[in-house]
Amino acid sequence: MANARGKSFLGKFGVHLAVLVFVIIWTIPTLGILVSSLRDKDQIIASGWWNAFASSTQTEAGRLPAPESQVEKDGKFVIEGNIFGDAPAREVSAFGLRSAAPTQYTVGETADLGDGVTLQINADGSFVMTSPVAFEGTRGQRIYYASSAPPRFTTENYETVLFSEGIGRSFINSLTVTVPATIIPIMIAAFAAYALAWMRFPGRALIIATIIGLLVVPLQMTLIPLLQLYNGVALFFGVPSKTYLGIWLAHTGFGLPFAIYLLRSYMAGLPKELMESARIDGASDFEIFLKIVLPLSFPVLASFAIFQFLWVWNDLLVAMVFLKTDASELVLTAKLNALLGSRGGDWEILTTSAFVTILVPLAVFFSLQRYFVRGLLAGSVKGG
Repeated sequence: MANARGKSFLGKFGVHLAVLVFVIIWTIPTLGILVSSLRDKDQIIASGWWNAFASSTQTEAGRLPAPESQVEKDGKFVIEGNIFGDAPAREVSAFGLRSAAPTQYTVGETADLGDGVTLQINADGSFVMTSPVAFEGTRGQRIYYASSAPPRFTTENYETVLFSEGIGRSFINSLTVTVPATIIPIMIAAFAAYALAWMRFPGRALIIATIIGLLVVPLQMTLIPLLQLYNGVALFFGVPSKTYLGIWLAHTGFGLPFAIYLLRSYMAGLPKELMESARIDGASDFEIFLKIVLPLSFPVLASFAIFQFLWVWNDLLVAMVFLKTDASELVLTAKLNALLGSRGGDWEILTTSAFVTILVPLAVFFSLQRYFVRGLLAGSVKGG
């Protein structure tokens, strides 16, 4: 049955259900990265993050102590100890002597190694290997075993990433790039949007058409000409190229068309009577913009700030073109890309680095999300 507004209960329920499904789809990968970043390295290899709260079982290889550690007891030569050594003890469920059969024997069972040599491994990892004659050689017996360990969570991954892998420095570099590259285009676009929305001057329509046309220009087409232009200007004035100023200007140029278009659409929807009343009271355009339009435009400013911040923070291409490749100037995305090449098998490092990378965008989005939809939709209806 439809209600007074013509919306059925089933339709409203379907919308909420669809939103919930999309939220779950986007949340699960983030949750997986968070859980993996807090897990022990061995457990990440042994099982997926969804098994993080259950004991993990894995098959490992090891080597018993060398024959030089043997002692003679009751006419037999004995080597004993614990297969885990000084590492945290785990529960052993089975062991073997060949890689093809790593779980051939159960714990507590005596394995016959031939020539009277026997080996017994217990659940706690302790072992006893005996022989009727002295052991020879320089290396210990090779063994394989299956062990299970309780769930273990640690912050050591974050300590390694932030203080040993240079992520901390890259984090600061990304903030140094992103914050000015978000604020500068907002400041410029706000003035330009007000002028294009409420001021009349020759060529206004042409400027608006040009801005709309720039929205569809691919970023990749402009990188090389823009870099050549910037290097030429830097050479002319005798200043170094590939600095933070260069990347700030680049991101400002790439973000301005969308910023001006979005802000102008919103400002043009503000009540015309409000502007006329202010002009009758003697307010100048600058005063109207500063005291009336700017406060009312905060939702759309916040919306663009989210877009621009996320785009600059996650950018890799522009950073590689306009910044040096020195470790001291790498942004987070470039540093994570370097870790993929040098630490591709260390998943605890990669997952922790990835989560550190998304922490700030998440904080920015959730702090401004109440303005996000309002800012995008408010300009779609004219004020009356």
